[in-house]
Amino acid sequence: MNRRYFLMSSAAGVGLRSSALASPNDTIRVACAGFRGMGRGHIRAYARMPNVEVVALCDVDANVMAEGLKEADSMGKKRPAAFKDFRKLLEDNSINAVSIATPDHWHTLQTIWACQAGKDVYVEKPCSHTLFESRQIVAAARKYNRIVQQGSQTRSSPAIQEAVEKLRQGLIGEVYMARGLCINWRDTIGRAPEEPAPRGVDYDLWIGPAPKKPFTRNRFHYNWHWQWDYGSGDIGNQGIHEIDVARWGLGVKYPTKVSALGGHFMFDDDQETPNTLCATFEFNEGGKKKMLVFEVRHWISNQEAGISGEKGQGSVGDIFYGSKGYMTRERFGYKTFLGKEQQPGPGRVEGGNHFGNFIAAVRSRKRSDLNAEIEEGATSCILVHLANVSCLVGRTLNFDSRTLTCIGDEEANRMLTRTYRPPFVVPEKV
Repeated sequence: MNRRYFLMSSAAGVGLRSSALASPNDTIRVACAGFRGMGRGHIRAYARMPNVEVVALCDVDANVMAEGLKEADSMGKKRPAAFKDFRKLLEDNSINAVSIATPDHWHTLQTIWACQAGKDVYVEKPCSHTLFESRQIVAAARKYNRIVQQGSQTRSSPAIQEAVEKLRQGLIGEVYMARGLCINWRDTIGRAPEEPAPRGVDYDLWIGPAPKKPFTRNRFHYNWHWQWDYGSGDIGNQGIHEIDVARWGLGVKYPTKVSALGGHFMFDDDQETPNTLCATFEFNEGGKKKMLVFEVRHWISNQEAGISGEKGQGSVGDIFYGSKGYMTRERFGYKTFLGKEQQPGPGRVEGGNHFGNFIAAVRSRKRSDLNAEIEEGATSCILVHLANVSCLVGRTLNFDSRTLTCIGDEEANRMLTRTYRPPFVVPEKV
């Protein structure tokens, strides 16, 4: 997409949209991109909101597009416009915001394009596919003064907001460590042969920034999560939620050391990313050391600290350890256990409205109103990327928070970015 065209076509509209949306009675026009999985939730969420209209849908798979339009029709709303190419959607200056639920390797580039086009952005987690992309997505949001939210829904839970406040107040004493758990029962994906892409799929657009490889079912819907070209494994798929909450609760930003071990255990299939992983992050902010440990396990497991996983199997959540007790967090609830006797303390369960928080910030034009502003999301994604790189190179990384590089490790630093397939290139200068 011609960047000069973006800037010229959107320059007049940016100021108009910002002022025109000052009233809660003004209609915000939203476009949703990618909706085979999480994206369906995007459509439903916006369709339920007053004075918000889903005006466009975008997907490279005509079969998924038909399902998305059917979803929109079922809500009794005006049928949205349909787009295959995200760049064409952005040419519509009447669209105020885009909501992105495409595969991970597209998140940063589509967000940058949207910011350049004068749109606000809700982008699913993980917002970046590499550390370089974490830098660039924040740079674009700042340069174009856009409201950009990562889809870290837990941050909009009043219960989890309260939990973090309790940690700050010292309910469990001095918090020195957190564990993030992603223990999900995930079966083998098997092996899939190379074959032509399904009818109705623009496979070249689906690949986008990634290297062009032959189509297989294990490089497509959902199973792309387990291929390095498009995903980052379960640490980036589900685990980004647990890492984000753990980092938030600890009150830390960048680690000084990262060490991860793991691999693809038990199954003989097409998965490239680890299905078993243990990553340790050491922080030293203000002379105070803290530790974050994150674990992925993929098969039969016990529950830990009473935290449930999907369908009651395994554990998905966080545990915070302090000098006076510990706290557990699963989904939108927390519990505390205090003293040497581990007596039950305060707890709460309550979900939130992350999409509503985004729309409210689009109206207010204050990025401080966002519960998961893009810099927070991008920072947590950096931990995901560092863990994967540490696992791949097989050694501890010493991280420089000023330069966002690994000290004295050229091999690891090369893995903090990727080679892009033109014209789908995340720019060095946004």
